[in-house]
Amino acid sequence: MKFILGTKQNMSQVFDAEGNAHPVTIVQSGPVVVTQVKTVESDGYEAVQVGFGTRNVKRISKAVQGHTKDLGNFRYIKEFRMPVGEIKVGDTVSVSSFEEGDTVRVSAISKGKGFQGVVKRHGFAGGRRSHGQKHSEREGGSIGIGGIQRVLKGQRMPGRMGTDRVTTTNLQVVKIDAENNMLFIKGAVPGRRGTLVELRG
Repeated sequence: MKFILGTKQNMSQVFDAEGNAHPVTIVQSGPVVVTQVKTVESDGYEAVQVGFGTRNVKRISKAVQGHTKDLGNFRYIKEFRMPVGEIKVGDTVSVSSFEEGDTVRVSAISKGKGFQGVVKRHGFAGGRRSHGQKHSEREGGSIGIGGIQRVLKGQRMPGRMGTDRVTTTNLQVVKIDAENNMLFIKGAVPGRRGTLVELRG
């Protein structure tokens, strides 16, 4: 399984051989370093833990410093559940492991939008604009039931919107810039600029 970590940069467009423009998201990816290999015998499942980015050593706990030791001071440490195979601690994974045309699954934290009403958060239509309706264009309307006389759990209401873990599937790698460690992924990727992005082949 192909995998890598990166940070979302910005959107652009790439032209193919026929002159068609494709919208792409640029992801500054890797290289990532394998910090731990988990096996069924030692941990109960198979996974590969990797470190990405750099961080001031003063902001890293002693436990994490001892865990990564001579591998580096990583900003992010994530793990990918997958068959371990011949991967070992200290190995490096770069964008060259991907190929143009590969289909990837991208996971990231979506943009935070703050406290929002039901029209934006859930797509409600709002109230009518006529027949005595004064300020109810974006109201949620009734939330209770007459007989039960309480609000049922799970009711869609206003609240904090965004900052959710979002996974987008079936995105295609359009272009790879191995020299600058960049992946050009067709379409939109969740999150703002600088968001940590997990890519799985």
